[in-house]
Amino acid sequence: MAHTADPSAVRLETVTGPALLTHLAHLGDLRATVFRAWPYLYEAEPDDEAHYLATYANSPRAGLVLAWDGPEVVGAATCLPLQDETAEVQAPFRARGLDPGRFFYFGESVLLPHYRGHGIGVSFFRHREAHALAVSDADFACFCAVQRPDDHPARPKDATTLEAFWEKRGYTRRPDLVCTFSWKDIGDTVQTAKPLMFWLKSLRGKPLP
Repeated sequence: MAHTADPSAVRLETVTGPALLTHLAHLGDLRATVFRAWPYLYEAEPDDEAHYLATYANSPRAGLVLAWDGPEVVGAATCLPLQDETAEVQAPFRARGLDPGRFFYFGESVLLPHYRGHGIGVSFFRHREAHALAVSDADFACFCAVQRPDDHPARPKDATTLEAFWEKRGYTRRPDLVCTFSWKDIGDTVQTAKPLMFWLKSLRGKPLP
């Protein structure tokens, strides 16, 4: 239930360390809700979620940006050093000889539909970039996004992409950096592998590798 009539009044807070651990359940709930929609079509499974969230719990420099509407968490965004991520996330960087220590990885950015279009997504990026600069000497920020075929049967007729939004935030698409995640799509009985392409941004003015 929304508590704020004006979504632009939502309060953002970045937590890390022990405080982050206390809010992982909020993150899991938002992931299960928001990622059911296109393009992720994600059918959350408890074991997979527990494994995923443990990555953040085990990273002392991980950051979790929370969007609060009164006492309710209505959105969240994550980040952590790429070197603390799983092997499959690091794989495309290592394959190209790129040191994961130079990158800070931005995970999901999940926000309930009512709160979209009011600048919270922009603030999620700003807070994560500030966190990366504060807790690391990483030169670059990175994130990845699922790639679905144009003729996918579940693609909505009015489907749009966030690519223009990401470009406006200063990120560059990198088709040469692609990782693979597996999950169960809504309505499926087995997990299938999906490609996710990376986007990069320089945090300290250095040219992208």
